[in-house]
Amino acid sequence: MFTTYQEALDWIHGRLRLGIKPGLTRMEWMMDKLGSPEKKIKAVHVGGTNGKGSTVTFLRSILQAGGYTVGTFTSPYIEQFNERISVNGKPISDEEILELTNVIKPLADELEETELGGPTEFEVITAMAFYYFANTSNIDIVIFEVGLGGRFDSTNIIQPLASIITNIGLDHTNILGDTYEEIAFEKAGIIKNNTPIFTAVKHPGALQVIEENAEKKSAPISRLNQEFQISGHESMARGEVFDLKSKSLAFERLEITMIGQHQTENAALAVLAVDYLNQAGFQVTEQAIRMGLKKAYWPGRLEILSENPLVLIDGAHNQEGITALVHELSTRYSDRHIHIVFAALRDKKLDEMIAMLDGIADQISFVSFDFYRAAQAEELYQISHSENKLAVDDWKPYLFEQVKNVGSGEMLVVTGSLYFISEAKPFICENLGKN
Repeated sequence: MFTTYQEALDWIHGRLRLGIKPGLTRMEWMMDKLGSPEKKIKAVHVGGTNGKGSTVTFLRSILQAGGYTVGTFTSPYIEQFNERISVNGKPISDEEILELTNVIKPLADELEETELGGPTEFEVITAMAFYYFANTSNIDIVIFEVGLGGRFDSTNIIQPLASIITNIGLDHTNILGDTYEEIAFEKAGIIKNNTPIFTAVKHPGALQVIEENAEKKSAPISRLNQEFQISGHESMARGEVFDLKSKSLAFERLEITMIGQHQTENAALAVLAVDYLNQAGFQVTEQAIRMGLKKAYWPGRLEILSENPLVLIDGAHNQEGITALVHELSTRYSDRHIHIVFAALRDKKLDEMIAMLDGIADQISFVSFDFYRAAQAEELYQISHSENKLAVDDWKPYLFEQVKNVGSGEMLVVTGSLYFISEAKPFICENLGKN
């Protein structure tokens, strides 16, 4: 048994050595031993390539504004590990993490002795979440974010009230497949029989795969630009405004404070899901929807850490994320000298990501960080064709100097892997005097 939070955390993270082991058998084994907690939870399941965390946040914020107590399970974390299991946006305590780890550890040890093998880090954390939410009596609904893919993801043992697939992009191709259609097939694995699915997928081939899966499972489907439409979009200094219409609702000038046109799609999916939940017995008013959207905050996504100096941080960790970042930088900050600091995992499509960043950056710096899948600064530097580039091994002193030296008419953009962003954000905030 563990006696401290740090011991528990070290054990959980130590399971990263097992890597990724797709499949639901180990989860089902643990759930059976725990008395099937996943069957005691009202849930919404959120999958997709990008936008999952934002959509979870919009949905949580709306339901919370409607007076409900909402659990969320998300990954990875940005500011602290505990945020992966949260209630009303507040991470559970160190003591609760310790208690949950002591519940799951004996099961992990027992499972290790079977032919199934021990559970991975993500399976352990997912099991902790199911157990916690099932045994915390005041939680009305839980929103589960898919970790990887969908069909074989550890979260995919739930029978949700509704499912959401945000979009489809070419990420984790070594595991999920090389084409949009193959990846869509994995994501569509979260669609359940007779359970509504809401999606903002645009790629025709990927959408067709989702439609076919929905039809096979008699799942009512709501698709962007078909069953629901976004119009009247306007960008503001600190967010977006848009209109939303479907068969059962029509809202004008919905406001969000998350930056980026793509966030209007994530917000729309959350509103559509709430509209369905209202039909299923929840009672969330238009006022709560508007208030929840406006209050929704998700760290590390096109987040302005400081106006003066202008410092922006964004977990753009794949092609779709970089595309959205470049679009916003080119439309919002075309008059600024843009200095980008970038770190990435080596299993991403780095050539295409860096080419897009080269096209928008007046200066680009590549940095290394301590993570077993991280690309080294020199690797990234060699891929870049920028005429003003730099490779930096020790990112902390470099970033400290860069934050201090951002002048008027300039901006610093720190982006790339979410694992890097989770280290960089608190460091930058501390040096801006925000902690």
